[in-house]
This record gives sequence, C-alpha cells and structure tokens, in this order.
Amino acid sequence: MLALVTGGGGFLGEAIVRQLLERGDRVRIIARADYPTLRELGAETQRGDIQDLATLQEACHGVEVVFHVAAKAGYWGKWDEYYGINVHGTQNVIDACLNQGVPKLVYTSSPSVIFNNQPQEGVDESTPYPLRYENVYSHTKALGEQLILRANQPGLLTVSLRPHLIWGPGDPHILPRLIAQAKKGALMQVGDGHNRVDLTYVEDAARAHLLAADALAPSSPLNGKAYFISQDEPVNLWGFVKELLGRLGLPPIKRKVSLRAARGIGAAFELLYRTLPLPGEPRLTRFLASELALSHYYNISRAKQDFGYSPQYSMAEAMEITLAWLSENIV
Repeated sequence: MLALVTGGGGFLGEAIVRQLLERGDRVRIIARADYPTLRELGAETQRGDIQDLATLQEACHGVEVVFHVAAKAGYWGKWDEYYGINVHGTQNVIDACLNQGVPKLVYTSSPSVIFNNQPQEGVDESTPYPLRYENVYSHTKALGEQLILRANQPGLLTVSLRPHLIWGPGDPHILPRLIAQAKKGALMQVGDGHNRVDLTYVEDAARAHLLAADALAPSSPLNGKAYFISQDEPVNLWGFVKELLGRLGLPPIKRKVSLRAARGIGAAFELLYRTLPLPGEPRLTRFLASELALSHYYNISRAKQDFGYSPQYSMAEAMEITLAWLSENIV
C-alpha cells in the first residue's frame, strides 16, 4: 500500500510513518520542512504546504490512503492562520483525494472540537459541537472535521479520529513546556485538583490510525464517522503532573488558583494580547484555564467495536518509557 501522511515529520505523523514502514507499506510524506531521517527509514519526502492544491495533487498521485495529520495547533493565534491550514488546507486535501482517485482518507481531529467549557466525563461521539468556541484551534479543527465527514462518499471513504492529549517520547509540546515552567517555579494548579483527564500514548494514537484505515471499506461502519481515542485509563491530572515532576526531580507545584480566578486572569491576558497586540501567546487563556481545571475524558467503546482499537500500553508502562526519554533528552 502507498500511503501519504500530511505533516509526516510531526510528533504523531512520524509515529504513523514509522508504523507503516515497519509493516511493509510504502510511505510518502508532505511537510513544509525537510526530514532526511525519514528518508533514511525508507519514506519518500516531499516539501510542500497543504494550502497549495497543486502540490497536494502531485503528492496524492497513486496513493491508496491519506492520513491527514498536518494542522496548526496551539491555544492562541490569528484566525486567518488557523483557518488557512486547518480548514482551507483540509478542503484541499479532500479535493486532491477526489481529483487523484484516492479511496481512503483518515483525519486527525481532537476532542477539543466538542469541548464546551463544562466537565466531560465519559461522554461519547453523540456529544454535539458547541455553539461557541473560546479557542481558534478547536473551532477550526471542528470545521475541518465537519468537512471530512461530509466528504464521505463511495469514491472517497473518510473517518475522523480524536486522540486526546498525545504524549510520549519525542513530545515537542506538552511535556517540554510543562518541564520548562516547573524549572522556573511558574507552575500553578488550576482548580481543586480533582479533575480527571484522558491521555493518549503516541504509539497507540498512531496504531489507531492504521487500524481505522485498514477497516475503511464500502460497508464499514466507520464511513463518515468520528471516534474518540485514548488509553482508556483517565488519570487525575494534577496527580499525574505531580508524579511526573517528582520522578524527574523537578520543583513541586506550590501555588493554586481557582477556576474562576484563572478564567478572569485568562480573559485579561486575552484582552491585553489583542489590544496591544503582544507577540507570542499568553501564559493563560480562558480555554486553557478550563482545560486545566475540568474533567475531560471520553468513551472509546465505539472505536473498540468498529475497528478493534484498544491501547497496547498501560499508563504505567507509557510513563516509564517516557520518563526514561525525558531524563535523557529534556531534563
């Protein structure tokens, strides 16, 4: 099978590329940067931007499945930048698949597309999109997901996966930022510390994508559907963070702030960054405050039933592997 992975040089994208190659598939990636290490593994690499339809159509030639992983992530930024990549870029991927006769398209989404600033405890895929978003990433990813699901048709079978808080060795986002803040003594617990969240180990997140792609077929229940993906083992968020810091010998969290106060601080930061405007991103936003203080974990029964996904790593196993990598590469 020849697979195309958009954003194949990213954290999740690279894991998908490696797993495809390991099982004997041919892999092509399209990304804005060059990734010689992936070429050494056997992948074909192509430089390009998913906002350029012509480049995408060239990349899709002869491809049997596209894994659309590329996205602009984060909790702060300009609408046009997020929309261009997460919505316009996704429409380009769909159009390129249709123009080149690609039969399968697997989209990487996020549970944040249905986050409504309320606790979400074991909710399933019947949960609707909220009427309003406080975060441009969530909003544009939701719009992108809806494009993917509507695009499902006999000539192009589509599915959307929603892995939650992907972590593990090689994580360039969540864990390095957490460690940097801890070293500066800048970490604060938001909320009462009782909230539980899902995490998804990167190898299991990648494996879910392969399973979903393999299961796509004309009579498959996956067609045009979205699925939550996780380790199916929610953790107490602040207990998890404290264990991680303790195991790495980093300073403990000493300060706490209520959700209400944190959202007030976040709103003030947002106003400041919009008005001045300031470069970079605020240390706190209303969306981030809610994510840090509220429970958000999801029912993955549908993924288990429809395409046989189940995590291969326990949270304890994932923690040990990740701690070893962090100790050697980050701390």
